[in-house]
Amino acid sequence: MAQLNGNLSYHELEAFELLAPQSIAEILGLGKDVRSLVDLESAVAAGLPKRSLELLSARLHADNKTAKSFQFKIVPQATWKRRTKRLSADESERTERVARVLAHAEYVWDDRDQAREWMNKPHRELHDIAPVEVARTELGARRVEDLLEKLFYGLPV
Repeated sequence: MAQLNGNLSYHELEAFELLAPQSIAEILGLGKDVRSLVDLESAVAAGLPKRSLELLSARLHADNKTAKSFQFKIVPQATWKRRTKRLSADESERTERVARVLAHAEYVWDDRDQAREWMNKPHRELHDIAPVEVARTELGARRVEDLLEKLFYGLPV
């Protein structure tokens, strides 16, 4: 896990406070087109490609069955089948929200596998619910991000 120490630069602190949009874009498979929050916001508003949710689900869950189950919590299966290429703006926002929290977890743990494990394990600070489930709502995502920030700074949780 990444640790805060006296050698951490202002830029590194700022990076944690405002997670780089490129980290979120990479999880969503958006490539180098996203360089700023404005670019990310535009991509979400236009509707993310269906592939973004597939990539996010696969990154969060090692087995395909669990990944599909999670995917259908974001976009119901019947709706998913009707979608041709892009998610709606609301579905895109939900997808980006979870990707943002995952990017935060990967930054804190500095290891994708440990971040995945943490995201899927119930946490007592989240009323014994897994962070990935709590992060499906905006307020829940904020709670998970607060918890990640405490972990990053070495505060007891």
